[in-house]
Amino acid sequence: MLHSLSIPIIQAPMAGGVSTPRLASAVSSAGGLGFLAGGYKTADAMREEIMAIRKMTDAPFGVNIFVPSGEEVDFEAVSRYRELLEVEARRLGVKLGEPKADDDDWNAKIEVLLEQRVPVVSFTFGCPSPEIIAELKDCGSCVVVTVTTPQEAIMAKQAGADALCVQGHEAGGHRATFHNHTSAHEDLSLLVLLRLVSEVVDLPLIAAGGIMHGRDVAAVLTAGASAAQLGTAFLRCPESGAHPVHKAALIDPSFKSTAVTRAFTGRPARGLVNRFLNEYDAVAPAAYPHVHHITKDLRKASGESGDPSSMSLWAGQGYQLSKEMPAAELVHLLMEQARQALEDVTRKLRVQI
Repeated sequence: MLHSLSIPIIQAPMAGGVSTPRLASAVSSAGGLGFLAGGYKTADAMREEIMAIRKMTDAPFGVNIFVPSGEEVDFEAVSRYRELLEVEARRLGVKLGEPKADDDDWNAKIEVLLEQRVPVVSFTFGCPSPEIIAELKDCGSCVVVTVTTPQEAIMAKQAGADALCVQGHEAGGHRATFHNHTSAHEDLSLLVLLRLVSEVVDLPLIAAGGIMHGRDVAAVLTAGASAAQLGTAFLRCPESGAHPVHKAALIDPSFKSTAVTRAFTGRPARGLVNRFLNEYDAVAPAAYPHVHHITKDLRKASGESGDPSSMSLWAGQGYQLSKEMPAAELVHLLMEQARQALEDVTRKLRVQI
């Protein structure tokens, strides 16, 4: 599937309403691969989006879902964190959510993916069982597992994955680690991780993390990736469902950097550094989706009031390079930049030789 793309550019699945059918269809129709994000939706809502994108394009597309975690959670730490956040809830006039575990409608979503025979299915936060992967492949789906370490890459290959999405630490949004704990390799940059993963598995690799320009696309293709996956680069496109406050923050000079934090959801995720991140990062427990449910309405209220200080402003390290332009135009611009970059490198090599 990846080798059949006319343009090796993939629009990352961004949960929370960002990856709309309009955005995914625009990218797929332009020759890349658009993705829907199944996370935080019901299985029925995910099915509706799949049906919607099929009305917009005949081109292949992908759907991403979250693998549920069975990790233990420190409920006392969660309770203490919730108490700390009461002051934020009072400030915004909302009630904090109750911490709870859920599987994000996992079984029902698998059934929808099998029923709909989605061209590409990707997974985040873990690797599904070999049985599930085999069922999806039998239905004609190309199965992609997102990994952040060589060890995760080996596990995904052993489970039967067709390809891997290799996520460097530069990436915006959630780290796709299989376990919600810091690992020795969690801070690997994309190019280093690509090289390490390619040494231990022989699957097609999708490069993700901080890719914002065609030169970045050229760099990861040269490094051995079959395609480049971009998320932050598409946030400001008109087809994106990102909140207007989020889009505005990407070009607001008062936001000067990004950081990885558990403050908003209980899982490490990279976003713009704002007041909430600064005040609560150090005390946020490793408890997902419990913290996500606690802060969900708080973050929503912050956006509705036009206040970015308590929003989860997910963004990769290269966010300042984001452009406001139609998704299809961005795909073609990135590809033209990549071609030019490769021509420049070839010319320089000829001169050196």
